Amino acid sequence: MKRGLARVWAHLVCDARSVRRSFPDPVLERIERAVGEGERRHGAQVRIAIEAGMHWLRVLRGVSPRERAIEVFSELRVWDTEANNGVLLYLLLADHAIEIVADRAAAAVLSEQRMQQACERLRAAFVEERYEQGVLEALAVLHEDLARAFPGAARTGPVDADELPNRPAIL
Repeated sequence: MKRGLARVWAHLVCDARSVRRSFPDPVLERIERAVGEGERRHGAQVRIAIEAGMHWLRVLRGVSPRERAIEVFSELRVWDTEANNGVLLYLLLADHAIEIVADRAAAAVLSEQRMQQACERLRAAFVEERYEQGVLEALAVLHEDLARAFPGAARTGPVDADELPNRPAIL
């Protein structure tokens, strides 16, 4: 991660247009479908948040991508699922940062190694500016593990509901 003024500058120049160039509407629609299709295979909830950059004062204060991801996890209420199995895939474009935050039940079944694998696939695709493909590959890893831990066939009652929006949140 960049430090000091270089990081502040990266956050100042990375804006909503940067997000739209990397994630135009048709790409967001395909990612939204992939989230929905994956969730039909398991009882967990997956949310994606894409943020161009943070306010420059927050950058100067040293707020890390992980700290911001945890804030977004709360702001988007990913923690508020019936079965405590929400998962946030957070992208902070200015820092080229990828974070996965999982609620209690999901964190108990998603290994650190598999979450790192999902992040690495995404990071490798981003280097080649294959944003959509990277997100889809990371989702595939997460959905695979979540389907093993929370099989779709075992869902009954209110947990069956799609509790979180499938469309990526653009912050």
